[in-house]
Amino acid sequence: MVIGLVIHTSHRAAFEDAARTLAGVTVEWVVYEHEDAVHGLVGDLLDRRGVDGLLLGLVPYAKCRDLLPPDLPVAILRSAGLDLSLAFFKALARGWRPTPVSIDTYDAQTVSEVVNALELDPAQVTCLPYDPEQSVAEIVAFHRTALARTGGDYVISLRTAAAAQLQDDIGVIGGLPGPATIRAQLHELALRVQSKQASALRFAAGVFLVGRAGPKLDLDRARVGLMNLLLNTPGFADAWIEDRGRRGVVVFAHQALFEQATDNWVSLPALSQAQETLGIRVAAGFGVGASARSCLHLAERAAARAEQEQQPSAYLIEDSGVIIGPMGPVGSAVAFTYREHGAELEQLATEVGLSAATLSRLAAVERSLEGRAISPSDLAQQLGITDPSGRRLIRKLGDSGLVEVQGSTQVHRKGRPAQLYRLCIGAAMERR
Repeated sequence: MVIGLVIHTSHRAAFEDAARTLAGVTVEWVVYEHEDAVHGLVGDLLDRRGVDGLLLGLVPYAKCRDLLPPDLPVAILRSAGLDLSLAFFKALARGWRPTPVSIDTYDAQTVSEVVNALELDPAQVTCLPYDPEQSVAEIVAFHRTALARTGGDYVISLRTAAAAQLQDDIGVIGGLPGPATIRAQLHELALRVQSKQASALRFAAGVFLVGRAGPKLDLDRARVGLMNLLLNTPGFADAWIEDRGRRGVVVFAHQALFEQATDNWVSLPALSQAQETLGIRVAAGFGVGASARSCLHLAERAAARAEQEQQPSAYLIEDSGVIIGPMGPVGSAVAFTYREHGAELEQLATEVGLSAATLSRLAAVERSLEGRAISPSDLAQQLGITDPSGRRLIRKLGDSGLVEVQGSTQVHRKGRPAQLYRLCIGAAMERR
């Protein structure tokens, strides 16, 4: 297992100490002096070495997020309340008053919890939450203005460049995550990578059905031709392929093989090859489950669904209830659908005026939140849509009683508070 660590040069000792607790992991170091160098350094790492996971802070992530493959496990290092508490105690050890103080990068909730736990005066604590659009100059100006107003002695800063500009005339304490926080997040990332690797080795099945043969090719000959085509397809070289009789061919392999052959469930070139070389239309289905029997059953269901499409296509059905498709002969957009309550979900989607795929993705977001509220902006980010689209979606859900207002949050000092909502899609489906 190879994990990349993207860190500022001044932080390497702390990360080396945390990384010593991991066995069987090779660490690839990306060490930068200035934030602007992050993009090029991470690009070099991804080009020269395949990494299984990447751990980096908020600033490096903002600088290189466009380079990161969508399937690469990434952990964004965030300082915890313990780290902020230790920063306050460092100030006391230096003889400074704990407040007034100006803090950057920590989220407002963490600051509030620590301030209350240490019984400090919240009015004497100024906080600037992380914003990737803020420049170092703006952060420095914020701290200077805050200390001039409150008469504070020092700042707690996670921004190395800002701290360097302030430390000549203002007391600065770095809020770098401590070894315990780094170690915990590094271990969590390693477990995610391990889980992903284990998932790739799950057993899977594929069912290929001949949908239509040409005028000079009957179904038996078409099936034999399809089987020979698959046997000679490099992507299926390590798979077990057998003739099922009638008009089908079945393929057994690890999930990872099918993911590679379909470009991570996006397209299946074998569909166009069958049409071009054999003159037949093929529908394919893949199933991923706990046993060969369940995989085959799911693959048959997926193939039956693919047959309903007007063009050669393929679907995947997992035992978790996820459906991915349609996959075409070449890359195209795919829909992710959760089918635990298939009929209820489709009926509810029709009533709300949304597609079943969109509503199922919202249901998946709701499950991941475990009852927590979410802002329209955060919902839009999870769905990969724009903020205005997220607000319109919330309004549509509200009109159908599928969200409840749960208060508001002030993310930034400037601007209007963001309304928070709790999704109620699961409860609506359970009532049906």
